Amino acid sequence: MSNFIPAAKPIIGDEERAAVDRVMQTGMLAQGDEVLNFEAEFSKLLVNSAEAIAVNSGTSALHLGLLAAGIGPGDEVIVPSFTFAATANSVALTGATPVFADIDPVSFCLNPEDVEARITPSTKAIMPVHLYGHPAAMEKFSEIAKAHDLLIFEDAAQAHGASLNGQPVGTFGEFGAFSLYPTKNMTSGEGGMVTTSNPELARRVKLLRNQGMEQQYNNEVVGFNNRMTNIHAAIGRVQLSKVDGWTEQRIKNADYLNEHIEGVSVPHTAPGARHVFHQYTIRVEQDRDGFANALREEHNIGCGVYYPIPNHQLPSLAHFADDLVHPETQKAAEQVISLPVHPSLTQAELERIVKAVNDVAKAGA
Repeated sequence: MSNFIPAAKPIIGDEERAAVDRVMQTGMLAQGDEVLNFEAEFSKLLVNSAEAIAVNSGTSALHLGLLAAGIGPGDEVIVPSFTFAATANSVALTGATPVFADIDPVSFCLNPEDVEARITPSTKAIMPVHLYGHPAAMEKFSEIAKAHDLLIFEDAAQAHGASLNGQPVGTFGEFGAFSLYPTKNMTSGEGGMVTTSNPELARRVKLLRNQGMEQQYNNEVVGFNNRMTNIHAAIGRVQLSKVDGWTEQRIKNADYLNEHIEGVSVPHTAPGARHVFHQYTIRVEQDRDGFANALREEHNIGCGVYYPIPNHQLPSLAHFADDLVHPETQKAAEQVISLPVHPSLTQAELERIVKAVNDVAKAGA
């Protein structure tokens, strides 16, 4: 059988290892100049020079952003249910209530019409997720937020470099939150980034990530230890220098798959959107799990299901949802499969993926 093609493949090379060694030799391992430089470079390259604040995970980026924006007990934040649990977890961790809305069946992102229907006097914000690397409908959300005096927060964990009509994700709302986990489009080993054009919110995030202090022993608020280390920042800086090229390759890989895959629904990119394909997600209308198993076991091709259980059905979050029914979320949870699209794929591997998907689709027809 041919070699296994993994669903995701972090790219860590000699430059990343050299960067870590360089920091190790300085002895300055905790947050310092390396982090400052990473923040400045991330800001310039990915978010049109909005301020970027590095933290220790994407979940911390969401959590601290929400706290810095004043979200807390008694507030409601509208989120999708079809996403990783960190989105709703971060809201719940502030003491606020995540309110789950349904998704658009084409983009898999939050549905603006369903969001508007769920606004109550307690609603303080909308937090779309740029799922799989496709930007959410930010212009519509901006209109809704303005009409109802709401804030917008962006979960951009999977969307480094994505944009809508030329505007990068992470710059539409009060803040954006990026993840730098190993399987993301770029990594720092582990980490996250808060982006904002609000200087006061940026200052509060910096306080919250560092025990509530800007100056040592002058603790202004109760804070966390959510700092990024110089070691992680050094990895991130190298990755940042490569992410544009990797993204272009992801888009080319996705274009090839779109052109040649048959028998299943392939990803759509909305007009004006730059989809960065953190995941290349297809729909299989019948026996999704059997389809995925056939790809793995018969064709040696890795694939993932993101996400098989909607957040509002998870034991940890179901108490926020009562007997909520989201038809498009449920359908997506039962039908999606994410195929390899990472920039390490060779042309021969892309051809293998196409043949495998088409063969399995044909066999199941």
